[in-house]
Amino acid sequence: MYIRKDDTVEVITGDDKGTRGKVLRVLRDKNQVVVAGVNRVYRHLKPSRRNPQGGRLSKEMPVDASNVLLIDPGTNKPTRVGVRYTADGSKELYAKKSKSRIRLLTKANPKFANQAYMSLKK
Repeated sequence: MYIRKDDTVEVITGDDKGTRGKVLRVLRDKNQVVVAGVNRVYRHLKPSRRNPQGGRLSKEMPVDASNVLLIDPGTNKPTRVGVRYTADGSKELYAKKSKSRIRLLTKANPKFANQAYMSLKK
């Protein structure tokens, strides 16, 4: 999963389809993300010493990572992402539509830079 905290994503299915938001948490073991303003539910609170009035607390619940797409910073549209190696051997995440770089995943290792790039060219 290439979605990280603070990424901007757009929901592509469900009740909140078309909604954009910032990723608050990533649950890697469940393949889910929590997005601000998406999949909100009410938590009913019983009156207690801490909260004497009780009431309803609205909070975001996780959505599956397959139901969101990263926003391409260049075009400001949702896009699928891919991974590629650059000429210096570093690994980067890129937008499939515009082919622009979204973020650097790993820095280049000078020892293996040329070998990694040449093996991909074949």
